[in-house]
Amino acid sequence: MSKLGNLGARLHRGEVGYDFVGNRKIWYGISILITITAILGLTVRGLNMGIEFQGGAVFTTPKTSVSVSQAERYAEEASGHDAIVQKLGSGGLRVQIAGVDTGKSDQIKAELSQNLKVDSEKINADLVGPSWGEQIANKAWQGLVIFMILVVIYLAIAFEWRMAVAALVALIHDITITVGIYALVGFEVTPGTVIGLLTILGYSLYDTVVVFDSLKEQTKDLTKQTRWTYSDVANRSINSTLVRSINTTVVALLPVAGLLFIGGGVLGAGTLNDISLSLFVGLAAGAYSSIFIATPLVADLKEREPQMKALRKCVLAKRAQAAAKGEDAEVVGQSCDEPDDAAPAVVGPRNQPASRNRGRGRPSGKRR
Repeated sequence: MSKLGNLGARLHRGEVGYDFVGNRKIWYGISILITITAILGLTVRGLNMGIEFQGGAVFTTPKTSVSVSQAERYAEEASGHDAIVQKLGSGGLRVQIAGVDTGKSDQIKAELSQNLKVDSEKINADLVGPSWGEQIANKAWQGLVIFMILVVIYLAIAFEWRMAVAALVALIHDITITVGIYALVGFEVTPGTVIGLLTILGYSLYDTVVVFDSLKEQTKDLTKQTRWTYSDVANRSINSTLVRSINTTVVALLPVAGLLFIGGGVLGAGTLNDISLSLFVGLAAGAYSSIFIATPLVADLKEREPQMKALRKCVLAKRAQAAAKGEDAEVVGQSCDEPDDAAPAVVGPRNQPASRNRGRGRPSGKRR
């Protein structure tokens, strides 16, 4: 068995683990800092919206020897607007100019043909009106809101409302960070970016649901024992699924990193950046939020319940008593009113050792 597989097995059995829930304030602080940075970037720099959202024209030229910087200067002089020029694999250029109306596009096309020394008939012009771009933006927001509502409803039914709230906070966390990165690096926001955002939300939700499912299973009849608090079991759930989450994220990130760094960076296929950046940042943020945000937040909300408060008080009291006697803190009774040698309920990992008294067939009558 590989070292990672051995570690995963030990994490699942509860032999080793990291106290994610106990150190949640550290991760909350890191998330708040990253989120504030993303919001500041979004406020100061804003998003570089593509023509699909704000309207404009895209001119695709045949092969030309003119450089990208020269083409940008020619396009800005011809249109009076900022231009974005990308080199295509065929040797041609993709010239994107925002805020251009239909009447002026023919003039810009003629000037580009003259400056770039290419045939005007071979320049392809695609125009997007501002009203159509606004409609696309509204549809994107509607799709995002509908997705969020459906997620909350599903999780509230399948699990409980606290898990639904925690998952919603994690998703908003992922969206904010991804959008903030777009503002900071200045990458263009296109419909592909929106598709990427919706995709990474699905990945983030998958990791979160895996942990929630384990947590739901392990917290059955939790109040019938006094070995662990809700936070203890939540921490066990994270550790038992940790290697699985890491493997899933790494496998998903590798091809996306190829698109972003090799396709967009080395090969110069800039059209891949709009979707690959959102996938790369979103997948990483989604894995982080599933482990460090969603489940610890559920534990925080759950520990506010009167039953869980009483359970926590009881567990800590019994641990203090066991420590004072020099006994094992794990050997405790089913409730605070029962003696410590009573048979405890099985809560936690499936392969947790059973009570020594269980299965011996002891009669229910009084001892003689």
